[in-house]
Amino acid sequence: MENVQAVKQRFGIIGNDPGLNRAVEKAVQVAPTDISVLVTGESGVGKESIPKIIHSLSHRKHGKYIAVNCGAIPEGTIDSELFGHEKGAFTGATTTRSGYFEVADGGTIFLDEVGELPLPTQVRLLRVLETGEFLKVGSSKAQKTDVRIVAATNVNFAEAIEKGKFREDLYYRLSTVEIALPPLRKRHEDIHLLFRKFASDFAQKYKMPTIRLDDSAVSLLLQYKWGGNIRQLRNIAEQISVLEQNRTISFETLKSYLPDVGSNLPAVINNKKADSDFSNEREILYKVLFDMQRDVNDLKKLTMELMKSGNASEVKEENATLINKIYSEETDHEAQLASFAPEAESPQAYNVE
Repeated sequence: MENVQAVKQRFGIIGNDPGLNRAVEKAVQVAPTDISVLVTGESGVGKESIPKIIHSLSHRKHGKYIAVNCGAIPEGTIDSELFGHEKGAFTGATTTRSGYFEVADGGTIFLDEVGELPLPTQVRLLRVLETGEFLKVGSSKAQKTDVRIVAATNVNFAEAIEKGKFREDLYYRLSTVEIALPPLRKRHEDIHLLFRKFASDFAQKYKMPTIRLDDSAVSLLLQYKWGGNIRQLRNIAEQISVLEQNRTISFETLKSYLPDVGSNLPAVINNKKADSDFSNEREILYKVLFDMQRDVNDLKKLTMELMKSGNASEVKEENATLINKIYSEETDHEAQLASFAPEAESPQAYNVE
């Protein structure tokens, strides 16, 4: 079994975080077997390195290694891409085509973003894992394949299974061994090390002096949350390497390149909405209409009580809270509806390219 440090050096993995070392160690340990492996972690943490290690250290290393981004293939064609199709199986299928599972026979398939697979494809994949058989699209003849499957995802499978978006039996088949990669923000000691490595690489690539961070910039680098993980760090290092004339980077200069801190890049949009947060005008309009309908129902109730009792003062006194509520909301509704009034039209520019 190869030493963890030797493996990291061989595959260009930078850092000494215990979580990272444990992930590499597990990859080395499972490589000689044919156990299915699920690599988990946030987007941008470098999950693609783990299947390469597993394949290269396995008895399949002389076979094919195929990486498939499941999230990038349209739902209508993914079965054909993975399992192949027969001539005439669908419109445009003018020839018989071999899928990845047939081509990779004897090798390894890396299914990245496996959580994005549609449910019908999940059923087909489960059959491959259980029996080693698959059917081409448009064929009734089962074919055998001998492949090692390594999958990766940034999806929370517990939630996906609960919502019916991912099969529980397939999850357990894929995750015989699960390898979790830590996010960059939890690899505190590795952040500056990675930045220096990227800065050196881009200096060589663009034939420019290497950028260096002053102490205050290093502090900012270590405190930043790095939502995009290593991919984001690499992107920032490349931008600064290309754009900055002064090769010593200050706190203010680095700050201007960090979303949510500076203004050089747009802030990353937070997808989590508060309960009262509305994403577009249609939702606001729906809320206004629903509130108005509720007010109408309340007015009907007041009118009915007034008709029954004939005593306006008594009805007003008994329903004072309801009446105040209706008329206090009226102003809010008018203000919200006014926001939809058409403004003065201005000339529009059209793209004719």
